[in-house]
Amino acid sequence: MQIWVGLGNPGPQYAMHRHNVGFMALDTIAAVHGFGPVQKKFLGWVQEGRIPSGGGGDKVLLLKPATFMNESGRAVGEALRFYKLDPGALTVFHDELDLAPFKVKVKQGGGIAGHNGLRSIDKHLGPDFRRVRLGIGHPGHKDRVTGHVLGNFAKAETDDLADMLGAIAAEADRLALGEDARFMSDVALRQQG
Repeated sequence: MQIWVGLGNPGPQYAMHRHNVGFMALDTIAAVHGFGPVQKKFLGWVQEGRIPSGGGGDKVLLLKPATFMNESGRAVGEALRFYKLDPGALTVFHDELDLAPFKVKVKQGGGIAGHNGLRSIDKHLGPDFRRVRLGIGHPGHKDRVTGHVLGNFAKAETDDLADMLGAIAAEADRLALGEDARFMSDVALRQQG
C-alpha cells in the first residue's frame, strides 16, 4: 500500500492558490482513476483506489490534510502509523518555487526549501519520503514570494495547469510502480503535445 499526500490549505478561498496545487493533483488522480468517495479520516480527507486502476494495481490512499499547511505532518503521521507503514510508502505532491511553472520533478528525500508543509512532515517523519515537485515558478524577489505562493493561478495559466494535472494523472501508473524517471519524461512529453 502507498499513501499519496497532496499539500494545500482547506477552504474554498484557497482552492486556486498556487500553494494548493498538491490538492489539485490528488483530485485529478482520484477522478481519472475512479477512486472511492471522500471520507474524513486522519485529520483530513481520504480516498482509496488502485493504480493502475482496474484490478491488479497497488492500493493507494490519497490524503489531503485538513490541518492547514503548517501542521500537515500530523495528518500524514497518523495515516502512516495506522497502516504501519514507513516513510518509504509515502509520496508528497507539493508546490515548488524553484521549478519553472508547470514543470514536474520527482525526488527521493532532501531538504524542505522553506516549504512549511514539507517542514511539518519532516518534523514528524524525517526527510526520507518521495516528493513530486510541481513547479509554480519564482516571482523574482523574496519579498514577493508569499503573495505569489498564496495567490491564485492566473487565468492565462489555467490551460497549462490543466495540462500538467492531466499528465500527472495519466502517468500515475509509472509513479505507483516506482518508475520515477519514466514518469517525469512521460509527463513532460504529454505537456508538449
